[in-house]
Amino acid sequence: MKSTFRIELAGLAACDAAAASVFLYSEPSDTEKEEILRLTALEHGDLESIHDPDEVARLEHSEENLLLIWKRPDNVTRGKTIQFEVSSLGIVLAGRRLVFIVPHGELPLAGREFRKVASVEGCLLRMLLQSVHQYQGHLKAIKLMSQELQAKIVTSMENRYLLQMFALGESLIYYHNALEANSTVLAKLRTLFDKLKVPPDDLELLDDVIVENQQACKQAGIYSTVLSGLMDARGSIVNNNMNVLLRNLTVINVVFLPLNLVASIGGMSEYSMMTKGIHWAVSYGAFFAAMLLLGGLTWSWLTRVIEHRNFGANKTG
Repeated sequence: MKSTFRIELAGLAACDAAAASVFLYSEPSDTEKEEILRLTALEHGDLESIHDPDEVARLEHSEENLLLIWKRPDNVTRGKTIQFEVSSLGIVLAGRRLVFIVPHGELPLAGREFRKVASVEGCLLRMLLQSVHQYQGHLKAIKLMSQELQAKIVTSMENRYLLQMFALGESLIYYHNALEANSTVLAKLRTLFDKLKVPPDDLELLDDVIVENQQACKQAGIYSTVLSGLMDARGSIVNNNMNVLLRNLTVINVVFLPLNLVASIGGMSEYSMMTKGIHWAVSYGAFFAAMLLLGGLTWSWLTRVIEHRNFGANKTG
């Protein structure tokens, strides 16, 4: 899908292709790909690399154009686990024409970042700033989700929340790698803009983008380190919860073992015969009271044994 815009003081305004200076191609068809090649003087291999999701962010400059492959965050996908992924975005500056090539999804050229656009270079930088802000928003969401999952893991006895935590850790690694690659591209772009004598306002905006991207990169690195460092501990919590459940079930089974033994040996018919001279309410009441007393004594003995062993293990440790 193709969209065309012209630059105005209030931002970008839609217009026809003849008056446009900004072109946006979202999931371009084969016909639109041929049009992109004619419009930007790109080579066919460069266009294919833009559509490769595993392509590394890079910057290439020639007399005809400037090609920038930028890694941007995708929309969040929800399934059994929530995935935060990145994809490639192609940006071509050919003369006074700026072309955005979006292989997947959409690219909104609106918002507070595009309120004051004076040039195609400024439009390019504002799009980069918008992408960095999107990274920061996703990182904040990942942190909140990690805190929620951590609270659930404390009482969980299954691996569902732990798998979601693994997915978040994987997403953070992808984000950190993408932000580091984008930092290299921004450094090269800063050097190139100095040589091209870009207006000071655009250079100042580029410096802001560099700072914002560095902050997002540091955040992603810290979140990834913390999440991976505590992953083993969270897995141990799930295992410990399961061990506590199995221990409680074992105690309950042990408590009922002597009760089942007494009931099986005596039998209800034999007990009735032995207590035939006593009213059934009194005899069976005494029987159930004895059973409760035996169960209580067994429970008390087991809990004392377990506490004594735990105390001895903690003292030794």
